[in-house]
Amino acid sequence: MPFENKYAYFLYTPLLFWSINAFSVQLTYADEVSAFKAAGYSFDGKSWRSNCQEFRFTSLGEITVVRDLNGDDQPEVIITESNTYCYGNTGYHYTLVSKWNNSSWKLITSGVGIPNFIITQEPHGWPDIEIGGPGFCFPVMRWNGRNYVFSRYQYNEAPCSLQ
Repeated sequence: MPFENKYAYFLYTPLLFWSINAFSVQLTYADEVSAFKAAGYSFDGKSWRSNCQEFRFTSLGEITVVRDLNGDDQPEVIITESNTYCYGNTGYHYTLVSKWNNSSWKLITSGVGIPNFIITQEPHGWPDIEIGGPGFCFPVMRWNGRNYVFSRYQYNEAPCSLQ
């Protein structure tokens, strides 16, 4: 196996595998529109765009993951966009939105980086999110019952320090 890390396939390929229809939930057009709006995107008549002002070099907003991440039988959506002008060397921005039982959509978290979901034994059901990018020692965010907050830094599942 090319990876020494037993979780490497899960951690580093969610955007590849989770965007394949066989592994994802299909959204209705109305749900797609609601998800983009909850993420703060606007429709310009052709495509969905964030508030990144450098449009010439910005990829369009794209739904790349549709999964039930927290076990509530409702879909969560990752919307991504790439642009080094707005997002630096990482060049990547993600937004996680969730559908609620009343059919409304809510922004859960967003940021610069590549989200890697880590299954935890936490009772809340939400996975930890390692925010990848260039370099080593990545921040891990944890759901505190209301929102995602910083939990630790890690690299290859081991604690690390930025110093």
